[in-house]
Amino acid sequence: MYSVNPHIIPDIEKWPIHQISKNRAEFVQELNAFALERILENQGDRIPEILEKTFYLEKIRCKKNPWKVDPSDELSYWSGLEKTFQQASESEDMEAIHLSLLKRVINRYSEEITGSFNPKTFRFIRKFLTSFYRRIFNKAINKKHFGVWGSRDQLYKRLRVEGPLEEVRELFKKGTVVVVPTHFSNLDSICIGYALDHIAGLPAFAYGAGLNLYDYELVAYFIGRLGAYKVDRRKKNPIYLECLKSMACYSLQKGVNNIFFPGGSRSRSGAIEERLKLGLLGSVVESQRLHFQEMKNDRIYIVPIVVGYHFVLEGKSLIEQHLRSTGKEKYRKSKIQSRSFTKISKFIWSLFSESSEVVFSLGEPMDVLGNPVNKDGVSVDEKGNPIDIKEYFKWNGKVTQDSQRETVYTKILGDKILSSYYRNNIVLTSHLLAYVGYRLLKASVNEDSIFELSNYKPGQLQVDKEKLTQAMTDILKLLGEWEEKGKIKLDRDLHLPVQEVIKKGFHYLGDYHVSDPLYMKNGTLRTEDIRLLYFYHNRLENYGIDKVIEWNKYFSAATSKVEV
Repeated sequence: MYSVNPHIIPDIEKWPIHQISKNRAEFVQELNAFALERILENQGDRIPEILEKTFYLEKIRCKKNPWKVDPSDELSYWSGLEKTFQQASESEDMEAIHLSLLKRVINRYSEEITGSFNPKTFRFIRKFLTSFYRRIFNKAINKKHFGVWGSRDQLYKRLRVEGPLEEVRELFKKGTVVVVPTHFSNLDSICIGYALDHIAGLPAFAYGAGLNLYDYELVAYFIGRLGAYKVDRRKKNPIYLECLKSMACYSLQKGVNNIFFPGGSRSRSGAIEERLKLGLLGSVVESQRLHFQEMKNDRIYIVPIVVGYHFVLEGKSLIEQHLRSTGKEKYRKSKIQSRSFTKISKFIWSLFSESSEVVFSLGEPMDVLGNPVNKDGVSVDEKGNPIDIKEYFKWNGKVTQDSQRETVYTKILGDKILSSYYRNNIVLTSHLLAYVGYRLLKASVNEDSIFELSNYKPGQLQVDKEKLTQAMTDILKLLGEWEEKGKIKLDRDLHLPVQEVIKKGFHYLGDYHVSDPLYMKNGTLRTEDIRLLYFYHNRLENYGIDKVIEWNKYFSAATSKVEV
């Protein structure tokens, strides 16, 4: 019997995220003061300039890119502030007026950004998601109606949390934890939050949610009560960006555990992130330094998570976005897929009959400088010797602020997180089958580009089953060697005989898509959607496998291109 870990803080009312939410007005005022101090410290001599820029950009946003979620007084509000700003140049109290305007702008942004957390809503969502996930990730029993929803025990086996979970659970008792996951789907926040709460037994996290999601009333109702703070990517002015960073930094100061997606947006290509956006990570480094400056030994810990899906609901649209942005003039929009009764029926039945799973692979916890931490939460070097990271924030024996130094630390932390992603990525059967299948189909026609491959009609790209078996055998051997060296992790199913691996790969790959990314017909490997196959193939793209395996060796020298 699979058991859920007991909650480290059983009483929701005592969770840090609830503590700041029940005193939201007070928190907003403290956040205002925190953001104001940062702006005055870093840009105090540029207040008129950043105010003018903010008013200008906000008016453009209101006119050219309005959203339903925007306040009804949005344009008049910013126009009014701009008018006051312009009139201030004739006043003897110009600096005081500028400061007053800055405070008003900060408060407007803080009120918008700051979310709330409602225990009653959280308990409801727990129950709802349990029922929802039981449907999505379980297999109908004997295709009978009563088995449609599966069981909780089956659900917990299909939402798997792998890695040093006990060590991570202990860190919550010793400091504040920032989870930094990979980002593939809009479901990431919900899936990660549910798994860490319901399976790992951890308290809820604060996390950023795009303001555009609040256009939908039902979504807005729940997200706004589950600890999310709003992120408006339309706003690029310096005051808003500072307020957003202040929210991340100050919530950590208050001991609120956070989820940051350091890759920024979802991976359009389907690949693991190659580079990270360091803005929010910089807030983590700054928050740790502020703890030390305030003579506190409170620690902040980083836990990378690699999310592994067999399917991504938005996979088709994501890869089209990626190809459109990278292909430029080479890109051609995909033809509208035929939605025959047979295909639609297949999609609906897969929803109610096929099984899948999601794997959350925890990386080794680290401090804000990227050093590993032991079970007691103490930073250690490569030999296991304790490190006092406070010394890294000192100058002449005193903890000091040094923006350039912290920028370097943030870059180091980002590199360590990326390294953890690639080491702790658990290769699933669907990932491997997609990678090998795409590479073989590509090699079979001697094409180099996905844009060239997209010109082939379904059925024109074919590879014998024997070649697939041979290639899968070779790559499993290679990845097994890499796993022993700690370069990657293999799912337990990849240790089965190769034919079982292939069978499971076909079972899981693209379960929820109308068109098959990869299928077998008459003993040959084929695809109905090469771009979708490319999306799933990209999961293993950045490991350099193709530098080790020569794909053309599986074909005779006489292989020629198929006429398109």
